Amino acid sequence: MNRFLKLVNFELGRFMKIYLVLVGITIISQFAGVIAQSKDYLNHAETVMFERAMNMGAYVEAYGAMSMRQVTASLWFMGPIALSAAALIFYCFFIWYRDWLGKNTFIYRLLMLPTARLNVFLSKAAAIFLMVLGLISLQIVLLPLLSTVLQWTVPADLRLDMNVHEIINNIYQLQIIIPDTFVGFLVAYGIGFMAVFVVFTAILFERSFRLKGALMGAGYAILSGVIFLGPVILQISPNTRFLYPGELFAVELVLLLLVSGVSIWLSHFLLKKKITV
Repeated sequence: MNRFLKLVNFELGRFMKIYLVLVGITIISQFAGVIAQSKDYLNHAETVMFERAMNMGAYVEAYGAMSMRQVTASLWFMGPIALSAAALIFYCFFIWYRDWLGKNTFIYRLLMLPTARLNVFLSKAAAIFLMVLGLISLQIVLLPLLSTVLQWTVPADLRLDMNVHEIINNIYQLQIIIPDTFVGFLVAYGIGFMAVFVVFTAILFERSFRLKGALMGAGYAILSGVIFLGPVILQISPNTRFLYPGELFAVELVLLLLVSGVSIWLSHFLLKKKITV
């Protein structure tokens, strides 16, 4: 366990500078977004109220109050989230290919460490998962702070205050990354973890068999997606619905564990039998 934790810490350290840049961009952009959106709203309100001799109540009735809904729907807010997601998706590939394609093929040094090769695989997945959790935690912390800045910049008569739960429930993208129930969290990030395992397995297929392996990896990723999403796709048509929601959830949970387990087993097999040092 100690060696595994050291591997996780090592992987986190290798990405930490870029990760901190993503954190900084998120904080700066979202706070700037609150100020920019508030300023735009207030400028529009001032212009309209002056030109049409309206009071604040009449303006709000006609145009709506300023709230965190406008902020979270803006590029200022969603842009850093999309950038971070794209960076972590890219890192799922980079975390392996960096070790293989570097000057000294560092992967062979990793695989020669006195620990099970599966620990190398799991440590890379754990590092990504911890970084995802870190960004989610950051976002949860930022939401009430951003709401407070909005309260400072927009008068109460022109503002609709929202708590964190209301903010999340009003933005579909936030509902995905910050589920409001523990079960929802387990499902959402269980699927994410499964996807990471599948991608890692596809990469190891390519590294083990090169061009043929790339085709095998792509085929495995597609097959995994079909297996996992098959019951959901079948439920789309009213004529083919054969599972109740609870039954569908149970089937998907079993398939999630199955695909994840097979991916881990295949990756272990490839690391142990097909990649030699």
